[in-house]
Amino acid sequence: MKAFAKKGVTAAAATAMAFTLLAGCAGGGAQDGASEPAGTSGDSASTEAAVGELKDKYDPPVAINVAWGVDPALKFKNGETIENNVATKWALDTFGIQINTLWSVTDTNGAFATKLRLAMSSGQPMPDVITIGKDDPTLAQDLIDSGIFQEAGPLFDKYASDKWKAAMAIDPHVWDPYMRDGKRMGIPLLDYAYNHDYLLWIRQDWLDKLGLEAPTTLAELETVMEAFKNNNPDGLSPDQVVPLSIGFKDDMNTWMGDPSWVFGAFGTIPNQWNAAADGSLEYGSTNPAMKDGLAKLKEWHEKGFIPKEVALWDANKTAEPAVAGTAGIIPGPYWMSGWPLLDTAKNVPHAVWKPYAIPAGPDGKAGRHGTHFTNGVVLINKNMKNPEALFTYQNYMYEHIADPQPGSPYEIGIFKGYDYDLDANGNPLYLSDIPGGEVNVMRYFLIRDGARIPDAQMKALLNLADGKEPTTRLEKEVRNNYGPETPAAAKVLLSQEDISFKDMFTGPPTETMKTKLDYLNKLENQTFNEIIYGQKPIDSFDQFVASWKSAGGEQITKEVNEWYANVNK
Repeated sequence: MKAFAKKGVTAAAATAMAFTLLAGCAGGGAQDGASEPAGTSGDSASTEAAVGELKDKYDPPVAINVAWGVDPALKFKNGETIENNVATKWALDTFGIQINTLWSVTDTNGAFATKLRLAMSSGQPMPDVITIGKDDPTLAQDLIDSGIFQEAGPLFDKYASDKWKAAMAIDPHVWDPYMRDGKRMGIPLLDYAYNHDYLLWIRQDWLDKLGLEAPTTLAELETVMEAFKNNNPDGLSPDQVVPLSIGFKDDMNTWMGDPSWVFGAFGTIPNQWNAAADGSLEYGSTNPAMKDGLAKLKEWHEKGFIPKEVALWDANKTAEPAVAGTAGIIPGPYWMSGWPLLDTAKNVPHAVWKPYAIPAGPDGKAGRHGTHFTNGVVLINKNMKNPEALFTYQNYMYEHIADPQPGSPYEIGIFKGYDYDLDANGNPLYLSDIPGGEVNVMRYFLIRDGARIPDAQMKALLNLADGKEPTTRLEKEVRNNYGPETPAAAKVLLSQEDISFKDMFTGPPTETMKTKLDYLNKLENQTFNEIIYGQKPIDSFDQFVASWKSAGGEQITKEVNEWYANVNK
C-alpha cells in the first residue's frame, strides 16, 4: 500500500510563539467587543480621515489599541517598556499610528491566553486586531468561533501589498487552518520556510578516523552506528556512546532527535495526516508501513544504537549527548550547527559536525516530516471601523523590512543603538558590541517578528552556500548569527525537498477528536513503546490499528476528510 502521495508544495514553520499581541484600531465607539482607544473620541476627525482609505501616513494620527503577552526573556533599554519604546515612537513618526496599550502581562504559564479568555467570557472590550501564535491553536479556533471576528480574506485582497500577497501565495494552504465555510477568517502569520524540516548531523571527525563515508541508506547507517559504538574513534566504551540520539517522549514526530524519518524509509510519516494514494487523508501511524519502522527501531534498541530510555527522551534531551561529545548522529534542523551543536567544541574541541541527507530505505523510499511556515494568525474584529491602518503598517514591513536590499535605509539594521550601532569609523556593530547590548526589536512590532517572506532566508543561505559574498541584510544576518555549517545544511535540506511531507490536516479539532483523541494518542504511544522495548510482538500493531479505528479513529478519519474536501472546494 502506498503510504503517502507527493504534494505540490512543501515548507516549514518556525519556532513556537512565546510572545503574542492583541491590537485594536481606532474606530467608532466600543461596540460588541471593539474597544475605544484611550485618549481619542469615537467620532473624532482621525476616524473620519482613515475610514476606507489606505494611507501612507495618517494626519491627524489614528490610534491602535494593543494588549501584550510579553516573553519574560524580552529585554528593553533606555528605560523603555513594551508600552513605550523605539518601535511605538517609530510607528507614530512613520505612519501617524499611535500604539496605545490596553494591558500587558508577562506571558508565563499561559498568562496571556488566560487573561484573553477571561476578557472574552466576561464581555470585556476586545481589541480590534488579535495575533495568536501557533503554540495555542485551540485559542485561535475558539476566537474564530466566538463570532467577534470578521472574514479577513476580503480585507487582505483589498489592502495588502503585492509583496505581501506574493509571500502568502507561496503556499495557498497556509489559509486552511482558518477557513470556515469557504471564508478566510484569519490572516496567516508567515514564518521562514523549512525551519523545522530536518536532516542528519553526523560527527565528521568520527567518520574520517574510521575511514567511513556518510550513509545514504539505512543499511549503511547501521554500519556507521556499529563502528561509532564498538570502535569509537575517541576511545569511548560502547556503553558511553549514543550512536543515534533520538527520542519520542511526546510522540514520533518532533523537531530535534526526531525518529519519523525511520518510518519514512518504509513509506509513512507517523503522528500526522498524510495524502494517501486515492487522494484522501490517512493517519500515518496506522499505515501498515509502520510495522517495518517499529521493527527497525526495536532492532536498533536491542543493539544499543539508540538511547536505552528512548521513550523518556524529549527533543531537548536528545541534544545532551551531542553537546557532551558522546553522540555520533542526531536528526535536526539545518540551523543546528549554531545551536546547540556549536557547544560540542567546549567539551570536545576537535569535534566536527557535518550535515547529511536523510537515508533511504530498502526500496529506495525516504521521507521526513515537513513543517508549515506559519507562526500564528491575525484576526480582525467584525466591528473595526478602519482596518486599513493595520495594512498601512504591515505593507510597509513587507516592502522595506522583510528583506531589505543594498541601499535600503534598513540595510544594516532597523534601530540604531538597539539591533545595531556604528563605531567611530562608521562600521556596523552587532550583538554584544552594541553599547548596552542588543535587544530583539522584532518583538516590539505590532505583528510579532515584523514580517517574514517564507523563502527569503533560505535564498540567502543558498547564496552563501554557493560562495556569494553577503550583500543583503538577511545574508549578513545568517552569516553572522548562524553556525558555520548552516548554508551547507540548507543546501542539503533542499536537495531532498521532494521527501518533505507536511501534516495535511491543519483544521480545528473535529467533534470526535474533542472526546476521543487523548485516549487514542495514549493507546498509540503505549503500543509503540512496548513494541520497541520488546514487551509486545510486532504483530500487536495490527490489533492497535483495529482498536484505534473502533475507539473513534474511523470516525475521526471521516471527519478529517470532510474538512479536507471543504477547504479544497
